[in-house]
Amino acid sequence: MTRTPLKLALLAGLGLTFAGALYAPPAAARTQVAVGIDIGVAPPPPRFERLPPARRGYAWAPGYWRWDGYAHRHVWVGGSWVRVHPGRHYRPAHWVHHGHQWRFRPGYWGR
Repeated sequence: MTRTPLKLALLAGLGLTFAGALYAPPAAARTQVAVGIDIGVAPPPPRFERLPPARRGYAWAPGYWRWDGYAHRHVWVGGSWVRVHPGRHYRPAHWVHHGHQWRFRPGYWGR
């Protein structure tokens, strides 16, 4: 007789677990998180990169300095070809000076 309430409790618990896993909140209730990098060390000047021969359907994304938190220094990331997005222009990655801090802006496709 004591097994029936235990079985019902387990079934109710499983039902709640699955209902919680399948629930998707409405789009207005969802949040979006963006991570930025602010540091107090200015990046070195950009390195010269020889452009490789042009590739049809691709745009050249120039190299940039990336902050390495473990090494506590800037590390060069070489340029690369990125697929063209019709009707958009590539905006290269760059650092912006804000007061005493430097903020990294990754490359993106803008209109």
